Amino acid sequence: MSQAYALLHGQERTVFGDAGYQGLEKRPENQGKAVEWLVAMKRSVRKALPADDLGQLQDRFEKLKASIRAKVEHPFHVVKNLFRHRKTRYRGLAKNEAQLFALFGFANLLLAQRRMPAMHARGVS
Repeated sequence: MSQAYALLHGQERTVFGDAGYQGLEKRPENQGKAVEWLVAMKRSVRKALPADDLGQLQDRFEKLKASIRAKVEHPFHVVKNLFRHRKTRYRGLAKNEAQLFALFGFANLLLAQRRMPAMHARGVS
């Protein structure tokens, strides 16, 4: 069984992946699954796209897939770099799960705070 399919819980309809997951939909364990695999093109293939309308459309589609993956990966970046959760901790599954839930909750709050307009940005009057 492939590592990517082992991470799926069975209710997914669409799976996004970077170029490292090329050919995943062709593996025997993934045949017959009702999952749409949206895997990025390899960089060399994307650079070789023709300059016509179809090539530009394919390039825009690749940029769209990359922007979706970037939105998903950004909370992981916050947890790893801002909250310094980089090492594997062997405290037990329940404690690891609780810590990660709290860190991702804080990451969501931090990212939401950055998007909110400064409501109380006025100085002291």
